[in-house]
Amino acid sequence: MPYASDIEVVVFDILGTMVDEPGGLRAAIRDAVPATADTSVDHLLTVWQEHVEHEQRRIEERSRAYANTETIDREAAQRVADCAGLTDPAAIARLATASQRLKPWDDSVTGLTRLARHFPVLGLSNASRTTLLHLNAHTGLRWHQALSAEEAQANKPAPEVYQLAIDAAGCPPERILKIAAHAWDLRGAQATGMRTAYVQRPAGDPPKSTDTFDWQSNSLDELVTALTAT
Repeated sequence: MPYASDIEVVVFDILGTMVDEPGGLRAAIRDAVPATADTSVDHLLTVWQEHVEHEQRRIEERSRAYANTETIDREAAQRVADCAGLTDPAAIARLATASQRLKPWDDSVTGLTRLARHFPVLGLSNASRTTLLHLNAHTGLRWHQALSAEEAQANKPAPEVYQLAIDAAGCPPERILKIAAHAWDLRGAQATGMRTAYVQRPAGDPPKSTDTFDWQSNSLDELVTALTAT
């Protein structure tokens, strides 16, 4: 484990790490289709998630040109609407922007604020620039800088997305700490030379036995305490 003194800049994943993406999407689906039972909401959430994952995989494999998350979310919302029999254009349009209104985890705002007193903090997200702008305003997350993968016309874990953060940080990647609740994201950051810290979240992707991240924490509060201890 490296010393926190070796770290110059901290880079956060946002979706799933700082905000409850599945919970927010589930709530938005329930609002759009209020008579839907919980089991049906879960099915519709799966429809949304599978579409997003499939299209991002197609982009990664270059079988689809890059499309930002606003475009893919609109497609996902329409798929959910088709499955649920939802025809109200206003309701579908609002559902398509659900990612702009996700709720932060209980320790996200305070943890980010605490850490920002000690390090420059960057947000690095696959969310589009517009989605990221509205999401940050909605949640109260205050970054020194927030970067969208849209700038690289790619999605994490493509190396060019992490390069955005390295370029913005202006220091060697081994002096940058990437924080995420997704092991796949941390592996991508590791491949570019960044340090890594896993934070457990209910909707995250836990590490495998073969993963060797620099820090592993049960909460953001726990991680921030470890990083700022003198």
